Amino acid sequence: MALMRAFYERLGLVASSASNPQVTFFDANGVVLALFGYNDLAEDAGLTAGPVSDYRGVAIAWNGTSEIEVDAIMAKAEEAGATIQKPAQKAFWGGYSGYFADPEGNLWETAYNPFFPFDTHGHIKLP
Repeated sequence: MALMRAFYERLGLVASSASNPQVTFFDANGVVLALFGYNDLAEDAGLTAGPVSDYRGVAIAWNGTSEIEVDAIMAKAEEAGATIQKPAQKAFWGGYSGYFADPEGNLWETAYNPFFPFDTHGHIKLP
């Protein structure tokens, strides 16, 4: 938990005072990112924790407003201790994206989608 909290703080997120030793909460621009211990989360969900594979079938997206911002996010993530899985590059769908993994291997896509506008608060406006 301490390693993961430190990683996300190096990315620039600020832990909420509601955090405790079992869970850390971050305000991620209106979305709450909550970090739980692997076994604690499985128990809370009524599941049995098993081995963790490299690929989990889910990625969290961090959208940038330009290709330059995506590159900056990727660089900041690497500097914070992320593993770059796929460097940012032009994507087949017309945008620009790359992937990094946090210290536990959770996958993040960093992307610029020229087809989705941002509002005045920096949030994507989906059609």
